[in-house]
Amino acid sequence: MPRFAANLTLLFTEVPMLDRPDWAARAGFDGVEALFPYDHSMADWERALNGMPLALINTPPGDWASGDRGFAAIPGMELRFRDSFLRAADYAARLKVSRLHVMAGVAKGPLARDCYVENLLWARQEAPELTLTIEPLNPDDMPGYFLNDFDQAARILDDLGDARIGLQFDLWHAARLHGDAAQVWAEHRHQVNHIQIAGFPSRNEPGGGGFSVPDLCDEADAHCPGIWIAAEYRPTRGTAQGLGWLQALKSRTALIGA
Repeated sequence: MPRFAANLTLLFTEVPMLDRPDWAARAGFDGVEALFPYDHSMADWERALNGMPLALINTPPGDWASGDRGFAAIPGMELRFRDSFLRAADYAARLKVSRLHVMAGVAKGPLARDCYVENLLWARQEAPELTLTIEPLNPDDMPGYFLNDFDQAARILDDLGDARIGLQFDLWHAARLHGDAAQVWAEHRHQVNHIQIAGFPSRNEPGGGGFSVPDLCDEADAHCPGIWIAAEYRPTRGTAQGLGWLQALKSRTALIGA
């Protein structure tokens, strides 16, 4: 059965970050993900997680307020990328993170693509024990981000040819980028190793947008048993009050697995 993770950057914001893993566990999530865990020490995270699986973290983005969105595809920033990647790899190893998302950064053109591929090759060799992901992001939410198309991401993964680097399928970004998220999933699911869900077009609780989340769960589990499906959305009310979708999906998958 798929496992469901709460994105702690967007969910349970009613409480401080290090209280959120406990809230997620009590709400019925199987694990959590945190986009940027670096404001807290690894020891603090270990205590906060208390055995709760950490499904995914991102590489450090740099100065977010100044427009940094990672460095992997930015020519001339190779040393900055490698320092940030090694920091993320330390967190991932210590906290037993399932997936590490390598952020590409704001860049464009063939030189950026070459830089991105070279940095991913370096990261794969530097941390062979980690499973990496790359994620296309839509330009409305992430202006200028290098990786902004699922076909583009698929070609890069084909060039890399390594099962330890996969595609992060975010329903929200797929719909914003290509219109038909179901078609994006059908074309690229063989490369997916992490999933994020949200409602469309509001990016609130999962559902709508012509995409069946229950069907996605079934197909994802058939393609990659035990894959993490992370809730990355903005709750319309308090987080706990909007978790009917989670209860329904967990009940459904339990019945299917029985």
